Amino acid sequence: MKGYTATAPNGEAILYIDRKRWFWLMSVLYPVVPLLAIWLHAGTGNEWWLLLPVLLSFGLVPLVDWIVGEDEDSPPPEVLKQLEKDPFYRRLTFATVPLHFVTLIGAAWYAGTQDLSGPGVLALAIAAGLTAGLAINTGHELGHKNTRFEKALAKIVLAIPAYGHFTIDHNRGHHRNVSTPEDHASARMGESIYRFAAREVPGAIRSAWRIEHERLTSRSKSVWHPNNQILQSYTLSVLIAAALVATFGWIMIPFLLVHHLFAYWLLTSANYVEHYGLLRKKDEKDRYERCEPHHSWNSNYALSNLVIFHLQRHSDHHAHPQRRFQALRNYADLPTLPFGYFTAFVLAYLPAAWFRVMDKRLLALPHIQGDLDNINIDPAARAAIFLRYGDKDSPSL
Repeated sequence: MKGYTATAPNGEAILYIDRKRWFWLMSVLYPVVPLLAIWLHAGTGNEWWLLLPVLLSFGLVPLVDWIVGEDEDSPPPEVLKQLEKDPFYRRLTFATVPLHFVTLIGAAWYAGTQDLSGPGVLALAIAAGLTAGLAINTGHELGHKNTRFEKALAKIVLAIPAYGHFTIDHNRGHHRNVSTPEDHASARMGESIYRFAAREVPGAIRSAWRIEHERLTSRSKSVWHPNNQILQSYTLSVLIAAALVATFGWIMIPFLLVHHLFAYWLLTSANYVEHYGLLRKKDEKDRYERCEPHHSWNSNYALSNLVIFHLQRHSDHHAHPQRRFQALRNYADLPTLPFGYFTAFVLAYLPAAWFRVMDKRLLALPHIQGDLDNINIDPAARAAIFLRYGDKDSPSL
């Protein structure tokens, strides 16, 4: 295994080995699982195989997370620059982009040319949509980097689920407003994932268009100018959809609709669990404090991190947005999810169960210590939350 060497401030020699180096290939290959499902269906005729990606993500991955447990290994600060400069990891993200296209085209071909039942087409669209949600995660990793090539790849891969506005809103909207009442992508205490989705999905679109409009206007260009980065990705989305409809028929319209919606839902699920109830406070000048690791929920569960490019190390990501996935670090005393993302998603789909588990965990955080004024609370649930957890006569009510 490749090692990274450095010298600690006390003069001690440091040798760091990323023991997950080759395991990161799982993030590259996981998006093609729908092709395995297609192969199994072709060999057996059983359409239940088409749901294999869903069963793996929400069944096997949580089970392995529970068995293997957490991986709290962190690269020492002294080797981070070496680790980030290693081209091996960058090439992994590059290689993932065409595989997302292979999966979409393969799934579309199978849905359009084989004699599948209506539920079979739906199952395949959901399975492919799941990996299109992972395409948004690939775009997330690439879109945070400062090279033109990586930013271009982000726009290209985001065209698969037709979510080309993501990088604009995420980088310049969400990261600026994260864990504040102003952020549509930060869930509030007492807000169900379903109410959150109704606020988050349209909020992301409006935010991205506003940001891009301001950028283009400042350069004396129309929002419809070819330099509009959202339109560049949207145009590719339209071309992909048109090509699939022309090649495989009108069945592609409902197929792509379900495919895209499931991808959006996976992103919404991630956004919901990543900042639930966490709040950045304002200083004496009415400005929000700097985003710190404790403003995001973290998760170190091994397998679920290995299939989504370390997305669950979300605390370090928001503290250092341009840090590459392999260099994301763990810290002590972070807000920590009691499970990996896929398990968290299922719990979030059951709001009463989510609130029962996460509200107590939120209140117990060291920087909150049960003080509801330190929490981002849903205005619609504020009265009920204060009656349950706080003083009903509190001036904050």
